[in-house]
Amino acid sequence: MAEAQKTLLIKRYASRRLYNTETSDYVTLDDIAGFIRDGREVQIVDLKTGDDLTRQYLLQIIAEHESRGENMLPVNVLNDLVRSYTTQATSVVPQFLQASFEMLREGQEKMIGNLGGGMKMPGLEAIQAQQEAFLKAMTGGLGTWGTQPGASSEDTTPSSEGEDNLSDIKKQLSELQDKLSKLK
Repeated sequence: MAEAQKTLLIKRYASRRLYNTETSDYVTLDDIAGFIRDGREVQIVDLKTGDDLTRQYLLQIIAEHESRGENMLPVNVLNDLVRSYTTQATSVVPQFLQASFEMLREGQEKMIGNLGGGMKMPGLEAIQAQQEAFLKAMTGGLGTWGTQPGASSEDTTPSSEGEDNLSDIKKQLSELQDKLSKLK
């Protein structure tokens, strides 16, 4: 178990080949993406200079997935990211994204735990409410996601378990907004 938590060191040779120091073999970007999906932390360093190239290669993995049609990032989010590089928001965006992904990861872990315990999976409505709260926090309340066409107000009422999860998420988002406003 301790071995799975250890950061996997990948060295990039002058030939641009990537070398896995644990298994003593060459790996591809797909291999690295697989390690990350399996829960490993990966660090990629240039053998000659010692420069950390992890960010560069992770962005390359994301770009390759996006170019193959595995679209995870909506165009409006990509536009907002590009805009954030040219505004004063750059100091806030990384912290916001990290906190958002941590909340997403925790929510996924809770959902998986609930499914393992024989409990029902929260409804689509609860997930939509979480997405709406996330977008509202991300845009400072400037935009919201509407309900799906044809959905009635009855269709968007979350279950009591979903309401508990939603109130927890709203509380966390509120705390995050407070922290972000203090940073400004």
